Amino acid sequence: MDGVMKNIAHLCSRNRSRTWGPEGWKKVVVCIVADGRKKCDSRVLNVLASMGVYQDGIAKNLVNGKEVTAHIYEYTTQLSVDPDMKFQGADKGIVPTQILFCLKEKNQKKINSHRWFFNAFGPILEPNVCVLLDVGTRPGGTSIYHLWKAFDINANIGGACGEICTMTGRACMDLAKPLVAAQNFEYKMSNILDKPLESVFGYISVLPGAFSAYRYIALKNDASGHGPLAQYFKGETQHGPSDDSDIFTANMYLAEDRILCFELVAKRNCKWVLHYVKSAWGETDVPDNLPEFISQRRRWLNGSFFAAVYSLFHFSQIWKSDHSFMRKVVLHVEFAYNFVSLIFSWFALVGHLFFFNHLCACILFLVRLLFLFLPPLLSLYSVTENLISNSHNGKQGNFYITFYFITNSLADPTLDPFGNGWGNNLFEIFRYAYIFLVIVQFICSMGNRPQGSKWMFTISLIFYAIIMAYMLFAAAWLTYQGIELGIQSTPWSQSSSQNFVIMLGQPGFRNIIISLGATYGLYLVSSFIYLEPWHMFTSFLQYLLLLPSYINILNIYAFCNIHDVSWGTKGDNSISTDLGTAVAVSTTQGKQEVDVEMPSDQLDINAAYEDALVAMRNKREVVKASRDPKTKQEDANKSFRTNLVLFWIGCNAALIAIVTSQRFQTVFSQDGGNAYLAFILWTVTAMSAFRFFGSALYLIFRFFTG
Repeated sequence: MDGVMKNIAHLCSRNRSRTWGPEGWKKVVVCIVADGRKKCDSRVLNVLASMGVYQDGIAKNLVNGKEVTAHIYEYTTQLSVDPDMKFQGADKGIVPTQILFCLKEKNQKKINSHRWFFNAFGPILEPNVCVLLDVGTRPGGTSIYHLWKAFDINANIGGACGEICTMTGRACMDLAKPLVAAQNFEYKMSNILDKPLESVFGYISVLPGAFSAYRYIALKNDASGHGPLAQYFKGETQHGPSDDSDIFTANMYLAEDRILCFELVAKRNCKWVLHYVKSAWGETDVPDNLPEFISQRRRWLNGSFFAAVYSLFHFSQIWKSDHSFMRKVVLHVEFAYNFVSLIFSWFALVGHLFFFNHLCACILFLVRLLFLFLPPLLSLYSVTENLISNSHNGKQGNFYITFYFITNSLADPTLDPFGNGWGNNLFEIFRYAYIFLVIVQFICSMGNRPQGSKWMFTISLIFYAIIMAYMLFAAAWLTYQGIELGIQSTPWSQSSSQNFVIMLGQPGFRNIIISLGATYGLYLVSSFIYLEPWHMFTSFLQYLLLLPSYINILNIYAFCNIHDVSWGTKGDNSISTDLGTAVAVSTTQGKQEVDVEMPSDQLDINAAYEDALVAMRNKREVVKASRDPKTKQEDANKSFRTNLVLFWIGCNAALIAIVTSQRFQTVFSQDGGNAYLAFILWTVTAMSAFRFFGSALYLIFRFFTG
């Protein structure tokens, strides 16, 4: 709240603006929607009360016999409470702020809160731009202005978002937590590569609800009631036993903001685009414990997967919009890119750690680069090439496949770094540990909550990190052995340029050059171009070590709980009164006694006894077993989950079986190498180049347009 009020103060400080200025605060209304009176933290109410916004004791449950659904408070405050719980007023630059506080009586979750804002308050306030902020997100001092300015400059922008940064604590001490550091790397690379790319094309797959903005007129439904908001609010009815809900749609609306983004861009007879505003940023608190992290990503992964499928199946709606022909073509290019990304995510168990292949290639490439400029050592190249080829035992894959052959390479007695057969022993230990951990993930994910199996998931994460560390060691050891054994054979010229041409003629070296540029080169160069390279030094290693957990723990848990589409809303909280009530009263001795009305008439007692005897003699009617609608839906959801997980496992297992067959036995051969490796490499390279192109193009546009 303090960050929001400082942003309003900044708007009022822009004296040369035609829109803002000293009276600019009158054009801003801060609407706070609290999701449930009993769920709202008392400290939040205390802060609002200290600002004059909230007053306890005036809310009522019933008005004229009707149940109250929300309590609304309006106030213009001139006080702010900073993170240190200290008051700030006009002397600190705080300007008056109009606040509308809606305290919902029941906890009905996020979409219902947005319904209150857009459908209840929106038509009354008629805002131009709506900025959405989640609890726990603190906007930068000028971020709201920069978001608004994007809408002011381009009348076709229907939605925009800023950069989401992780809260790293004082002196970035929270980066010492591997989970926070890994998320910091994720967020940074997304803000450098993904968001700018999508912004250039005009369609951002998701505007984060934590910090985003929409043009209100773009969200409004048409006269027939169809539009982005209508589609968005369908998500509120998709998580219960209703006739119009199905498991696919329910999962899709776990990422309701993605549906809103698609519907906004594809709105009939309109040409709204989405934009990324790098100048606007907000800090958000990320999960720093594993159970919370797994639960959060379960919803993110399942929702984003089904929302992506939805957008791909409905991309033809773009042709009903008023976008220019060129814009429609460009959007189809982006949809094609999203389709390829979706295929890669489906084969995550074996496909996602192709990333690790590039790491191994990086180490080998550094050695080769050294050979290039030090001709006396150039003969090492050939031996290193053969060493890597032999050590991989002629097979290649991406995740389990990469793990298998990288660690298996040290089982060779000639390459064993430990001696006495310990290379082979460690390979067997890690191999069975890996398989066991995958089985554990499926078992734990099928029937346990992360909070209930915290230590099991934590232990799995630690072991996955150990396995990844061993894989890194294996790659480094192979390179070292290549240098030790490489001082022999292969004549090289004294010309560096000729040596470079010779090496480019070899498919293995050429592929490594490409793979390096497509991953590490891309990350490093783009980070430096955006003048934000620090996450590469503070968070990359943590992300790398946790990468197996991202793939195995998060993906497996998400798919195994695809039947869980609940938002955690409460069920029926009403109290049944069909049995009457019992009231406790105080006796003269000060004790509490409960008076219970008992049947006293002997006739009533005898009649009840006779009725019981008659009922006992009657033959029990056979009742046909039936399921209530809620049970039917739960069974259908679980059946869908089981079938999908089996199909997912089958696809990944089939890929492993095919790639590890004898047909794909060569990794770095002189005639082109593994066909599967080549296909993956060139596909990843093309996608990486596509991301970098979009990221660079965004910077160019930003430079010329401001």
